[in-house]
Amino acid sequence: MTGAVIPTWGWPPDEDRVDQIFERLARVMPEPRTELTFHSPYTLVVAVALSAQATDVSVNKATDRLFAVADTPQKMLALGEEGLIPFIASIGLYRGKARNVIALSRIVMDDYGGEVPLTREALQTLPGVGRKTASVVLNELGIEAAIAVDTHVFRVSHRLGLANAATPDNVEAQLFKVVPETFLPKAHHWLILHGRYTCTARKPNCGGCLISDLCPSRAGLMAAGEAKA
Repeated sequence: MTGAVIPTWGWPPDEDRVDQIFERLARVMPEPRTELTFHSPYTLVVAVALSAQATDVSVNKATDRLFAVADTPQKMLALGEEGLIPFIASIGLYRGKARNVIALSRIVMDDYGGEVPLTREALQTLPGVGRKTASVVLNELGIEAAIAVDTHVFRVSHRLGLANAATPDNVEAQLFKVVPETFLPKAHHWLILHGRYTCTARKPNCGGCLISDLCPSRAGLMAAGEAKA
């Protein structure tokens, strides 16, 4: 996980403080959604698989063109790996991702009749789809209240004292223990978007943060000159 140094706080956090954090985030982002462009479970799986170590903006630029010609596993297989590469060459690790997209498309066609399987176990058997990708898909489609721990979620969770574990999987487990059940379905998106636009890795906007008074990291970041006042 990258970004500025993240402090480690005692855990578990105070329940009232956690409630207030998510109540405020819910107030300003009542219906948070992924910023990836998709229009079906298949295009969502492909978009999320392509987004590994890439920005949503760069993926959307590529998939806007790609999905215009190949938005089903049948069409993707017809395009083939070499045909796919020019559409995604602007995205990092594009050759490996092209192999995975074609391979997962073939499995979806051969094993699932052209429909993406929507269980965690089945999704994680698809090439290029690990636990984090499966969590994003299941959460976005409203199938499972999953929390995919990417760099943003990892950083924000630590700064807010919601987690103090050293690995994404353990942070995920801690979040499931402390996030109130009513907020779990959208917690993934709230933490990602807060980390993407406010609690950034470098120079977080503490002065413009609606939960800064609930953040145990604010004083240290401000004192060190690492945050915007």
